[in-house]
Amino acid sequence: MKQMIIHGGKPLQGDVWIGGAKNSTVALIPASILSRTPVTLEGVPRIADVDNLMDLLAEMDVHCDFHETTLQINPEDIKMSPLPAGKIKSLRASYYFMGALLGRFGKAIVGFPGGDDIGPRPIDQHIKGFEALGASVKNENDQIIITAPEDGLHGAKIHLKMPSVGATMNIIMASVTAQGQTIIENAAKEPEIIDLATFLNNMGATIRGAGTDSIRIEGVDQLKAQIPHTIIPDRIEAGTYVALAACIGNGIRIHNIIEEHLDAYLAKVEEMGVVIDADEDSLYVYPAGDLKMVQVKTDVYPGFATDLQQPITPLLLTAKTGEGVVIDNIYPKRVGHIAQLQKMGADIKVEDNIILAHPTKKLHGAEVTAGEIRAGACLMIAGLMADGTTIIDKAGNILRGYDRVQEKLRQLGANVKIVDDPGVPGVMDPVKEDSI
Repeated sequence: MKQMIIHGGKPLQGDVWIGGAKNSTVALIPASILSRTPVTLEGVPRIADVDNLMDLLAEMDVHCDFHETTLQINPEDIKMSPLPAGKIKSLRASYYFMGALLGRFGKAIVGFPGGDDIGPRPIDQHIKGFEALGASVKNENDQIIITAPEDGLHGAKIHLKMPSVGATMNIIMASVTAQGQTIIENAAKEPEIIDLATFLNNMGATIRGAGTDSIRIEGVDQLKAQIPHTIIPDRIEAGTYVALAACIGNGIRIHNIIEEHLDAYLAKVEEMGVVIDADEDSLYVYPAGDLKMVQVKTDVYPGFATDLQQPITPLLLTAKTGEGVVIDNIYPKRVGHIAQLQKMGADIKVEDNIILAHPTKKLHGAEVTAGEIRAGACLMIAGLMADGTTIIDKAGNILRGYDRVQEKLRQLGANVKIVDDPGVPGVMDPVKEDSI
């Protein structure tokens, strides 16, 4: 288990560069096995989920070479191999191998996915989509076995009961080589959907309407990668650094962003009184003055992203008066970070899954636990704000979603380190640092 140790209370300043989008990357890597030729992904973030996905590819004899931010994937010698639950439990996005394997081999055997504990996230819409394409689906021994009919998958009209990003991506991957036309109605519209469609179209797929609620896919015989694909910037990482800059920054410029991907989030931050200047591909966040409380309601894109409700929570604590409200309409149970903030002295509570925040003059260091990726980001920001030393247990969750986070924070002037051994006798004793 890893720990992040933060000596907080020091204003940060400088420049930070955002990595490629985690939520694109974890779909693009499984999608790469649909290609009959080697794939090159550029702008790949250095996160633990990438390492875990490469391990799963190795199970199928797919060779990977990851250097700096370029990941080369060679699926030419791929073999159909079950992906057992033990390997799959490491991350939720492993379920994208369902659609990718089904599209490549006509069969997928995948253990039930793991990932963050943020409440129920059923995969019934994924299954509904596969069945509409003609596949049979059964559960055996904690595994999902998906099998196409003898004559292959066939196009279908699929209406999602809610615009699920995961289901939309999985159905796209399964249907790109299906016979005929597939129409996904009430599809998710997130930028990561467009990124996946662009990647597949550049390999010969025919996908139209990505980014709208109606996506049409004309099946093709096979896909072949011909050009490198550059992953879009991570809007969640960018939003996290915006919150960090507003909470503890003394002027921070955030590079490699697509501002329109953050419209709803930036509107809420600016409503609080944070001053932000935008250039073509960067944001400058000024030191915050007197801020006011706001109400946050998460929604599907282009609404306020659920993955940003935790990073904005410490910012609410810096407001001078009033009561801040956070309502997560996507994952209402995503409130585990609140009890951890209370350990640090935050005046914040949960009532009926609604977060109620009040002005908190000062946070103090404490030992807290990052229950999942975005909760970890919230506690990381709070630790940087707090007086004294904060120890974040299960910091591996932060590394799953944040590119080179230790390096980036240190470049901004933070006193932070990630250690492997949580049993060291004191946080000031010599420790083994993690290399990110």
